[in-house]
Amino acid sequence: MSDSAQWSSWLRVENLLIFIAAAAAYHIGDYRWWVFFALFLIPDLSMLGYFAGRRVGAVAYNITHAYLGPAGLLIYAMTTGKHDLYPFGVIWIAHIAADRALGYGLKSVSGFRHTHLGYVGKRPAT
Repeated sequence: MSDSAQWSSWLRVENLLIFIAAAAAYHIGDYRWWVFFALFLIPDLSMLGYFAGRRVGAVAYNITHAYLGPAGLLIYAMTTGKHDLYPFGVIWIAHIAADRALGYGLKSVSGFRHTHLGYVGKRPAT
């Protein structure tokens, strides 16, 4: 196994644990699970950016699939006392972690299947 494959495997396991932690936090918060499932795929709407080209698509996808967004939302919720925002931050983190655990990493402008975790799917025949 190559070094990059080992790192990719490690990052996928790490994100599986982050997903489990986010789901546990959601459960402990006693939030409604139908909201979790209803909103879980919302960040994937960023893929619509690919209709404007690979660069716009990659940037839109990467912005919504970086932990900085939900971390900022949770910090904002904590510092302002807007606790009703917590479930949204936790769902967003769970989505990102699930994607990465499945191998869907941050996108390269060279193509949707090229990610920081490696190539997604079968490589085209050469």
